[in-house]
Amino acid sequence: MPIIEYQKTNFRQRTLEIIETANSIIEEYQAESYDLTLRQLYYQFIARDLFPEGRRWKWTGKRWIKDPNGTKNAPPNYKWLGTLINDGRLAGLIDWNSIVERTRQHEKNSHWDSPAEIIASAAEGYGIDTRVDQDLYIEVWVEKDALISVIERACQPLDVGYFSCRGYVSQSAMWRAACRITKQIDRTYYESEMMGLRNAVVLHLGDHDPSGINMTEDIQNRLDMFGAMVNVVRIALNKEQVEKYQPPPNPVKQTDSRSGDYEIEYGDECWELDALDPRVITKLIEKHVQQRTDQFKRDALIEKQEADREKLQEISDNLQGEL
Repeated sequence: MPIIEYQKTNFRQRTLEIIETANSIIEEYQAESYDLTLRQLYYQFIARDLFPEGRRWKWTGKRWIKDPNGTKNAPPNYKWLGTLINDGRLAGLIDWNSIVERTRQHEKNSHWDSPAEIIASAAEGYGIDTRVDQDLYIEVWVEKDALISVIERACQPLDVGYFSCRGYVSQSAMWRAACRITKQIDRTYYESEMMGLRNAVVLHLGDHDPSGINMTEDIQNRLDMFGAMVNVVRIALNKEQVEKYQPPPNPVKQTDSRSGDYEIEYGDECWELDALDPRVITKLIEKHVQQRTDQFKRDALIEKQEADREKLQEISDNLQGEL
């Protein structure tokens, strides 16, 4: 746990309490193996009403100003919390690994100390397609790259592919997705047996705002254009989920060209997917995937996969004994 004091800071008591609260929330999620982004931590502060009462804001149309009758869900509070997290890290009060960044990752080649080690690594990472004989091919798409680790946590155990749209999907990425899905629909041979055609579904998660709602339709329309016979199902964020989980609202951006139609149907508030508890997102994906899975078929392939892994591990153990 890298908690290192790089500079001394005399925090006010109220600031120390905010830092302590942040650590408590972080530890709560780490206990369940969830890493939080700064935005997810911010939404936990909003959902639990943890920002001081003096930090209420109102948008004038040009800038945010403090207003005792305003909202705490405002960009100045997000920036303020980010500053406190940064200062807390430098002062040795917050673990440097406690808040993750999804888009700034260092990459390098993999290395092993022996042939036995690489085989052991292969045994651990070995996997067959445990969905190859399912009648439905499934992918999970999420609007925001910041949520990809939450999606990954749900999809990997289910052996389901996932994709970060990063807003509206580029035309080239959409074309590649259509080709990928079409290939999965038109299965050829598996273990010398003709599998035949199957259906496909994309489970989409996005913000409940003018563009976020439109993105689901846009994905369906462009996959149709590229000839992918796939059904796009929006599983979040929907109005029923907003009513159930009560994520903090944001004002609709009037600069969004789709705001007019959105406000007619939903009003002048919108909601971000990030505001949902990541545990809720995980369970939501699990539910929708499991509803569309023949678990008896998948269990048989999981059993075969485990037997193959044991064979690889045995080879590694034997090789280690010879070195």
